Amino acid sequence: MEKIPLLTAYKMGKFELSHRVVLAPLTRQRSFGNVPQTHAILYYSQRTTKGGLLIAEATVVSDTGLGYPETPGIWTKEQVEAWKPIVNAVHEKGGIFFCQIWHAGRVSNSSYQPNGQAPISSTDKPLAPQVGNTGEESTFSPPRRLRVDEIPQIIDDFRVAAGNAIEAGFDGVEIHGAHGYLIDQFIKDHVNDRTDEYGGSLENRCRFALQVVEALANEIGAHRIGIRLSPFASFMDSGDSNPEALGLYMVESLNKYEILYVHMLEPRFSTSAVEVSETPHSLLPMRKAFKGTFIAAGGYTREDGNRAIAENYADLVAYGRLFLANPDLPRRFELDAPLNKYNRNTFYTLDPVIGYTDYPFLESTT
Repeated sequence: MEKIPLLTAYKMGKFELSHRVVLAPLTRQRSFGNVPQTHAILYYSQRTTKGGLLIAEATVVSDTGLGYPETPGIWTKEQVEAWKPIVNAVHEKGGIFFCQIWHAGRVSNSSYQPNGQAPISSTDKPLAPQVGNTGEESTFSPPRRLRVDEIPQIIDDFRVAAGNAIEAGFDGVEIHGAHGYLIDQFIKDHVNDRTDEYGGSLENRCRFALQVVEALANEIGAHRIGIRLSPFASFMDSGDSNPEALGLYMVESLNKYEILYVHMLEPRFSTSAVEVSETPHSLLPMRKAFKGTFIAAGGYTREDGNRAIAENYADLVAYGRLFLANPDLPRRFELDAPLNKYNRNTFYTLDPVIGYTDYPFLESTT
C-alpha cells in the first residue's frame, strides 16, 4: 500500500523523521506547582512513535513568565530534573522531543508574579478581559513596560531555559513567539507602542525576538532551534496592521541564523475558547522564503494535511486537539480510521488521567 504524504519520511536537519505528523505544543495545566509531574511520562510516551516529532507544552522560562496555573517551568533545578524521565520515555520509544519555551508577558496577573508585582511587557497598555482556557472570562493585571536596560535579562532567561532544556535531555527548543505572549507583544504593532529601538518599525519590533534567537543559537546551536509564529492571529489583542509583511520579515531575518524550523499558524487558527474563521491570507510566501523546515499548524485534518505535504506547502504538519484525543494519530491517519472526539471540558482540568491519558488507542476500540 502506497504511503500517504503525511506518513512519508523527512530529514529535518540531523533528525530522521519517519512521518510528517507533529504533536503541537498543548497547554494542559497539570504541572502542579509549575513542576512537570510523573503522569506526563505516560501522556507523552503514548503519543510517541519512532521517528516522530513531539513539541512539549509551553514551558515557562522564569518566575516572571507565568500566566496560567499549573503550567510547567524550566528555570529551576527541580523542574529540569522532573523533565528528565518524561524526555527519557519519549526517547526510549524513538521519538524526537523539543521543548517550547515561553514567557506570557502581559497575559498574566499579579497573583502569578514574584512579590505580586505587575506583569512585564513591551507596553503598559492593559489587556482587556478575555474568554480563557476554561471558557470563563479571565482578567489581567495592568502590565509594566520593560525598560531597555531590562531587556537583556529577559533574553538571558530564554538563553538559560534553552540550556536547561538540553540538560533535561530535549533534542531542541521551540521559542514561543505566537498567540499574544511576550515575544508577540513586541512583534505586533497593535500591542507594541514603544518609541525606542524596540518599537515602531518592523526591524525594531522584531529586534527582541531575533536577539532571543541569537542568544539561543550561541548557547545550544541554531540546529536545535525552532520558533512558533502567528502573524495573522489577534489572540490576546495581538493583531498587526500588516501580517504578511511581518511574517515575511521574520522568516527572512531568521534565515540569517540558519535555525532548524519555523512553525507557522494558519490564519484560520483557533484556540480552545476562540474559533477564527479562515481568511484569504496564505502562508505560502513565508514558506517559499524560509530556507529551513517549515511546519504548518491550525485546524488541519487528515485530508488537508496530506494536501499540504503533497503540494509542498509545508514540510510537516502539527496537530493539536486531534493528537490530544488520538494518541495513535499517525496510525489512524495511515488506516483512515475513525478518530476519537476530543472533550473540550477536560483540556485544562487537574485530573492526571481523565481527558489526559485515557483516550483509547485504535486496538482497544476495534
